[in-house]
Amino acid sequence: MGSGLAREAKLIGHRIAFGHSGRILWSKHAYPIFYHNQNVARPGDELRAFQPVFKWIEHYPGNRLYNKLDHAKTRWIWNYDFKAIPGELFLTPAEQKRAEIDAGSNFILIEPNVPMWKRSSWNKMWHGYQEVADRLKARELDVVQLVYQGMHTKLRGVRYLTSTNIRQAMAYLARARLFIGPEGGLHHAAAALNVPAIVLFGGFVPPAITGYDFHVNLTGGVEACGALDHCTHCKLAMRKITTDEVMAHAYQKIKYDEVCAL
Repeated sequence: MGSGLAREAKLIGHRIAFGHSGRILWSKHAYPIFYHNQNVARPGDELRAFQPVFKWIEHYPGNRLYNKLDHAKTRWIWNYDFKAIPGELFLTPAEQKRAEIDAGSNFILIEPNVPMWKRSSWNKMWHGYQEVADRLKARELDVVQLVYQGMHTKLRGVRYLTSTNIRQAMAYLARARLFIGPEGGLHHAAAALNVPAIVLFGGFVPPAITGYDFHVNLTGGVEACGALDHCTHCKLAMRKITTDEVMAHAYQKIKYDEVCAL
């Protein structure tokens, strides 16, 4: 989302600096995302004697523009004035070529995993991914899953692509005709790479804030609660999202892509 906030900044004569009090603050995950992005100032750039004009945005680890913790620190309070802007990712020619060789094209990428180190991850889990994969495979469609360290769910009967880092994963994703998975890093990457997506939001995060209008964002028809611990509301929301619903959207997206390719 940060790269979306910084989009085209340099064209109007400045670079975006994420941080506060004159200090650029990045998480470790920011480095591969902002690689080759000339719109974003890197940590240390603020210390240079000669530097371009910075526009400071107070969006950094521990202080995000789209939410804040409630007083009890049990749920996120969402900022509905924020709307995610599709970001930018700059893949190198070598990364693109490697992905072309390894992954091919015209496949559907499914990500059934959520990062279990996050307190709220249980509220973002959906249990229909295997059935969706099976039904797509029955139509003789190429279904792919990324395999990486720390994953907890591995789909059966699909094609696996081993990913050793997030940039490799993004290069593979860039070649997909459709992404199906939870709200999170890969759905933001799909938006930045202009890849169609079906995103399983459920009842935790509102698509009005972190979703993209050109994606299909499924909530189960409920409002987002932001609960950080195991939440019955979020669990029921995910149960309301059926595999039939996901399949119907998947077929529509695939048909749309095929028509556009003619």
